[in-house]
Amino acid sequence: MTTLVIASGNAGKVREFSKLLADLGLHIQQQPEGLDVEETGSTFAENARIKAEAVARATGCWALADDSGLSVDALGGAPGVHSARYADTDTARIERLLQELATAGAATTVARSAQFTAALALANPDGEVVLEVEGICPGTILKSPRGEGGFGYDPVFFVPEAGLTFAEMPHSQKAGLGHRGRAFAALKPRLSELLSSTAP
Repeated sequence: MTTLVIASGNAGKVREFSKLLADLGLHIQQQPEGLDVEETGSTFAENARIKAEAVARATGCWALADDSGLSVDALGGAPGVHSARYADTDTARIERLLQELATAGAATTVARSAQFTAALALANPDGEVVLEVEGICPGTILKSPRGEGGFGYDPVFFVPEAGLTFAEMPHSQKAGLGHRGRAFAALKPRLSELLSSTAP
């Protein structure tokens, strides 16, 4: 395994993954242009699996996919796998989330508990998933946005452990505490092991 295809058409995500995996000596590529994989799973893990399998089969290379999003307890786990499609813009997504929490009568911190989840799946060139991990960051949803950084739901996602929202954290802190950072921390030792066992 020298080439690893990231199952995403998002150049920013591919850059981020490349940085996270920089010390493994892999040649990292973005999935081929025009390759569109429908995410039909009902969980983050299922969607990551679907993407990794499809991209591995299409390219004949090892493929790494992720699926992530926000689950809010008072909303029965919504927006969940629909996090990115909850509305058209980040601002509209936050507005809808806060509105739905108000409608649900979720006024207390406990009632507004939530978590970000990142699921990662690695498929071999035959399209078989050989490694799966999940990273979870628990938090609560604030009643109004705080902080200038981040994207998506970051300004309303408060992490009690840090006393900050994702949008208020420096990048390095978010990378360590965040769901994606935790998922990669779980992935890397197992991926290293796999690399040494498949080395010629």
